[in-house]
Parts: sequence; C-alpha cells; structure tokens
Amino acid sequence: MAVGSLAGLLALLRADTLYRVDEPAISPQLRYYLCYRTPQPLSIDGRLEEQAWKKVYWSEDFMDIQGKSKPKPRFKTRVKILWDDDYLYIGAELEEPQVWGTLTRRDAVIYLDNDFEVFIDPDGDTHQYYELEINALNTVWDLLLIKPYRDGGPAIHSWDIQGLKTAVAVNGTLNNPNDKDKGWTVEIALPWEVLKEAAPFKKKPEPGDLWRMNFSRVEYRVKAVEGTYQKEKDPNSGRDVPEDNWTWAPQGLINIHYPEMWGYVQFTGTEAGKAKEYCQEDEEAPVKWALRKIYYRERKSYTEQGRWAEKLEDLNLAKDKELKVSGYTYPPVILATQNLFEASYTGKNGQQWHIRQDGLVWKTSPDQK
Repeated sequence: MAVGSLAGLLALLRADTLYRVDEPAISPQLRYYLCYRTPQPLSIDGRLEEQAWKKVYWSEDFMDIQGKSKPKPRFKTRVKILWDDDYLYIGAELEEPQVWGTLTRRDAVIYLDNDFEVFIDPDGDTHQYYELEINALNTVWDLLLIKPYRDGGPAIHSWDIQGLKTAVAVNGTLNNPNDKDKGWTVEIALPWEVLKEAAPFKKKPEPGDLWRMNFSRVEYRVKAVEGTYQKEKDPNSGRDVPEDNWTWAPQGLINIHYPEMWGYVQFTGTEAGKAKEYCQEDEEAPVKWALRKIYYRERKSYTEQGRWAEKLEDLNLAKDKELKVSGYTYPPVILATQNLFEASYTGKNGQQWHIRQDGLVWKTSPDQK
C-alpha cells in the first residue's frame, strides 16, 4: 500500500486496524545466554560434535510456553550458541522417542510437523524480527516479521536467508514407529550479512551487545497406524490433539510473537573454553516492561471503549508497583489523539523511553528532542 500523503499515513496507522492484545499472565522471566566466539568456522552436519560446541554450555531446559505454572515438558530441549565473523551458530538437542517428519517443501508451514524454531529481534524494539523453523527432515521455513501479528504484521513469507546453512542428525530412525528413538539434533549457521538488516546501525554485533532471541519447540502427540505416525485425535471433536509448545524463555500465554518476553543473547569476544564470563543484564528492562503494560491496557481500552486513555487510573494501573521504575519520573506521560497514543518515561539523564499504539518501543536522548 503506497502512502502518498499525511492523510494516507494516518489511515495506515488508524487505531481501528488494531485489536485487543492479550496480556501475559507473567512478567518476563529474563533468560540470558553468553555467546562465545568460535576460532574457526563450524562444519554444519547437525551432530554438534566439534570441540567448539563441547566447550560451551547448554541453555536452561525449555519449559511450557505459558511458564512454570504449567506441566514440565515431557521431553528435554536445550540449545547452544556460538559466533564468528561470518555466522551466528545455533545448536539444539531435542529428546524424542518418535522422530518423524512429513514436510519437504521449503517455506511450508513447518510447525504442522514437530519442529524447532528460532526467533531473533536484533535491536529489541519488537518490530522487524526474524523467524526460522526446521523439522526433522531438515526442511526450513524462514520469514521476516515487520511487526508482530497482534500489531498488524505483516509476515514476509517470500523472504529467504541467503547463505543459510542447516543440518539435522537423528539419533534413531526417522519415520519408523517400530523402534524407539533417542532424539534429534539441529545445527544452524545464520549469516550476519542477512541478520544485520534489522540490527542497530545495520551491522553485526560487537562484543558486549545484547540481542533479543527465543527458541521454541512444537510437539504433537502421535501414535503408530499401519507402519506410520499419525497425530492423535480428540475423541469428542475428532480434531488433532492440541500441540505442546515449549520455549527457552516463557511467554506467559500461548503466543511466541511477544518479543518483549524473549531472552537475551550477549556476545563476547572471548573464545569458547578460554575463560568464564557472565552476562550483563539489561538495566533498562524494568522501564520497557512498564511501558509494555501500558500498551496492553491501552489496546484493551480502545477495543472496549473506543478511545485511548491518558491516565493510569483509567487503565487500572495506578496501583501497579511495576510502573514505578527506579531512576525514572513518575507517573509516565501519556499522550493520546483519536487514532494514536504514546507513553514515555524520562530518566535522570534526560533520556526517554517511549511506546506507541503499534507496540514499537524506542529511546531518545535530550539532543534528539
């Protein structure tokens, strides 16, 4: 859609193109992973047996996408991450007694099979982020999200990661229900030449940089029928039993497209195995979460009342302690028009954090006013 005038731009941003956004049941459970360098390029064979992989630690085991209140996943999933000058490397281990896959066409809807998924938001503003899904047949679906679906998308399905390398190794036999498998491993090399497109200053990370990421696994319940795997059906509805969704960082609801809930990957220039370091936490996470809570309630207010609110009291947030952020003025400033809203906090150094009706979050400095 071309926008040739201010009126056209406002039409594109009209609030009535947005809908209510569900609020996560939990505050972000921030996960951090320190990404070490590998001294030489990795051979992508899916096995994770090179010394560089053996020298780095596994992430925490995945949990249910909704958080700790839900049952522990039936099978273990975990990841490792490395980088060099050319690639971001991701290795995953998926425990699985029944390894199967059906989809062989690139950019098919891979989560209709059991799969492993990668999500990367380089600048952490929740817009312009990458998604990659892969099944046990090493079939991939890669796409670019301009915005989360809740904010109007769109997803660019024709976008391909040029230079992508992937491999899968099965510890067992693929698509054979006559035996019990141990699982499958995934190895991915994502080129910086592509990833830097949505990165700050359009460049690959430097040591110390934090990127928002999450990893997900979709798992169906299956049974053997005449020598093949079939998804289990609900006896009452006749539909497939809903899949399990397991993630590294929990989302607080069944929706992976809440980038504000993802974990952090910090890059270090230290070679894997040379020295132990620790991740630097995102000190600005509390103010960004406070703004996000305003965003959830504003979207709810508009869909229910047809207007944006300008006071915390109207959003039922006046008593929410998470909105009183250390080092920032309180209450936050909320500005609203018929079609738009913006909320902001000002820090002691004059820097401001902002959020608007389509969920974009950003920071400005005093000299940018």
